[in-house]
Amino acid sequence: MALLAPSPRALCVREAAAAAASTHPHSSAACSTVGGGSAGRSLWLRNGGGRGRRERGERVRAEAYFWDVSKPVEMEEIDSMEMLDDVLRWSVENNQAVVIDWMASWCRKCIYLKPRLEKIAGEYPGVLFYFVDVNKVPQAVVKRGNITKMPTIQLWKDGEWKEEVIGGHKAWLVMDEVREMIQKNK
Repeated sequence: MALLAPSPRALCVREAAAAAASTHPHSSAACSTVGGGSAGRSLWLRNGGGRGRRERGERVRAEAYFWDVSKPVEMEEIDSMEMLDDVLRWSVENNQAVVIDWMASWCRKCIYLKPRLEKIAGEYPGVLFYFVDVNKVPQAVVKRGNITKMPTIQLWKDGEWKEEVIGGHKAWLVMDEVREMIQKNK
């Protein structure tokens, strides 16, 4: 399910009569939509009186516009040296970055970070994200990645290791570092 985040600038209130008279959804109000017209959600409220031109009990339309941050992309597992070689070969042939999450099924931090990395994968469609469970692959694969701690998130480009983030600290810091790493090497 996609995460919906409210825009701090895009709450708009229009009178029901003005909304009904207009054929274009944004013609009578100065609203900015972040996610486009189809992403808007409307809520009808009863005006509770107070000061102003509206009569007590008149319906008012409040519109809040939301944008879809990204849809998570499930990471594919690398389970052999051949598959790791294929992924790195693809990176060279297509001149694209590849992010590899080196993890273990017993590592709580690794398990916690995986869905967050899948969320980041949805933000960067040109970058492929994979994971390696170090307990399920031959030791030669782990040595090839030069892995000493987990979780380790590496960025590979042109078949070569470029950068890594070792995730032993707070998850939001790790995610910021991963985004920064991808931006630099995109």
